[in-house]
Amino acid sequence: MSLLSFDAARQALLDAALPTTSQETLSLQACDGRVLAQTLHAPLDVPGFDNSAMDGYALNLLDLTAPPARLPVVQRIAAGETGSPLAANSAARIFTGAPVPPGCNLVVAQEDTEAGEGWVSLRSALKPGQHIRRRGEDIAIGSSVLDAGQRLGPQHLALAASLGIAALPVYRRLRVGLLCTGDELTAPGQPLPAGGIYNSNQFAIGALIQRLGGELIDFGQVADTRAATEAALQRAAEACDVVISCGGVSVGEEDHVKAAVSALGRLDLWKIAIKPGKPLAFGKLGAADFIGLPGNPVSAFLTFLLLARPFLLKRQGAAPEQAASITLPAAFHWPRADKRREFLRARLLTQDDGSLAVALYPNQGSAVMSGLAWADGLVDLPPDTVVQPGQPVRYLSLASLLA
Repeated sequence: MSLLSFDAARQALLDAALPTTSQETLSLQACDGRVLAQTLHAPLDVPGFDNSAMDGYALNLLDLTAPPARLPVVQRIAAGETGSPLAANSAARIFTGAPVPPGCNLVVAQEDTEAGEGWVSLRSALKPGQHIRRRGEDIAIGSSVLDAGQRLGPQHLALAASLGIAALPVYRRLRVGLLCTGDELTAPGQPLPAGGIYNSNQFAIGALIQRLGGELIDFGQVADTRAATEAALQRAAEACDVVISCGGVSVGEEDHVKAAVSALGRLDLWKIAIKPGKPLAFGKLGAADFIGLPGNPVSAFLTFLLLARPFLLKRQGAAPEQAASITLPAAFHWPRADKRREFLRARLLTQDDGSLAVALYPNQGSAVMSGLAWADGLVDLPPDTVVQPGQPVRYLSLASLLA
């Protein structure tokens, strides 16, 4: 059976991801990281009135090309105050954000003036409308300002607050169950037995689920038996919208996830043409979706970011996001082409001439977590590719995949 391409596997997961429809309304303080359920339209203009963009002087000049040498300063307007109409050829002392008075046709920054008691003279060329923020120039009433499906960040919450909105409709958080299989796994902080390894996937994948806004339900470590695996999956399926396992999706005698999922629901077990992370399971456990990640920690981490993450984003009502990428010269030699598409742990490097290049972690093994901690990105290498130093390569930002 031929290996499924990365793009085909990603699309298959997206096609199967049914966005949640359940909504709740939350205060802005509780909306960071949540997904907006309804498009937000502006209930008012922003700014709500013409106002000064500078500390300076609001003017009413009938003849902009030949203003008087001095203008009388007839009023003072601070932010939050309202001025009186300006007579022709007069000025008002004004501060940033203050409403410009009726009759004002421009504002001059205070550094472009010379002022004395009750007067101001101008030291720069004048332009009609300068330094005035017009009503609605940022946001017009009725306009669409945030689309449904937007993952909300501090900037979006600030925008909603600027419109006087105190609460937003968001999609309910997905309940995501996590379980890790393997008798060799030991919880950090416990003595490590002979042949044991500490369970890192529980913390890496759990943190990634929470970063996406999921409600993590941790089912812990599961023993390598068919009965234990089936029981854990059954409990998770009854409590969760999505169940994610780490390990046990290969075809070894101790890999029980495939048989357990098949007994409880439906399983599609894929072999994907990527490295690291070839085995990936997807299916259903009753009403819950199921994703089985590889057990090797780097494989689990990268397959989550590259394949499970877009699935979960779409399931919770957000638009799937592509990793930010740039093309840069390689500061490495990669002589061993692979038939699979490779994702290599990488870091940006500033060269002697100040330009950027991409360096690789020297050990790209699928169990080498130190490379993930070192890396700030991935080199996305097409199949059958050898890389010479200086050759352009595609670099994916890990920061964009961890957001």
